[in-house]
Amino acid sequence: MIDDELVGRLLAVDGVVAVALGGSRARGEHRPDSDWDLGLYYRGELDVPALRAVAASVADDETELTAPGGWGPWVDGGGWLRVGGTAVDWLYRDLDRVHRVWADCRAGRYTVGVQAGHPLGFYSHAYAGEVALCRVLGDPTGELTALRARVGAYPPALAAALVAGGWEAGFLLAAAAKGAAAGDCGYVAGCLFRAVGVVVHALHGRAGRWLINEKGMIASAGRLPGAPVDFARRAQGLLGAVGRTPAELADTVADARRLVAEALDAPV
Repeated sequence: MIDDELVGRLLAVDGVVAVALGGSRARGEHRPDSDWDLGLYYRGELDVPALRAVAASVADDETELTAPGGWGPWVDGGGWLRVGGTAVDWLYRDLDRVHRVWADCRAGRYTVGVQAGHPLGFYSHAYAGEVALCRVLGDPTGELTALRARVGAYPPALAAALVAGGWEAGFLLAAAAKGAAAGDCGYVAGCLFRAVGVVVHALHGRAGRWLINEKGMIASAGRLPGAPVDFARRAQGLLGAVGRTPAELADTVADARRLVAEALDAPV
């Protein structure tokens, strides 16, 4: 799907600094039908027409590539290609912004932004995690390779910030309890999903493991050292059967309180 010739052609496009393979294929966790995620790290003005020409020469069908920012504030843009019948996603990343996010990580700062395709929200430190977990395919200046070596060490300040951010889970469950009393299963489900996500990020931070998106986050958290017993099964159970009646919803919220307390080492 991605060979040296294609990488070379992408690097020849004005603005492209480095090319990396990301996602499950970079981590060796892919299924046969998994997409190929190709990160295009750029700086300054990106020559989108030149990228479109490269895409047109390799894609099975006509493909639209966005300008930077075309998909929202965090997933910076790119295109969804089919190459030989296989999905290959080209994803832009502003390298200067990645460096700024890495500086924030070292200082214990992160933000959560609204982003299409990310129901939990886009956690800014995902930018650093993507670099840490990627496979560099082309990097003429060595800049991305050097950054990858640095982000391999998970910042203690970021870990502390994510654990401290776990307070939000309790706040969400208090809100969910009010929704349960009203029989508002949609609101309860939303609160529970967010609460579980906050806890999952806290668990990854405490373990010093990068988490880059919601997909597979619960299973990943369940494998972490220090996760509560049967965390993944219990968390999936909460979200898979929230309930319909006030009594059912209240039982689910009570189970969620116990799980969150175990995960965060807090009193129930």
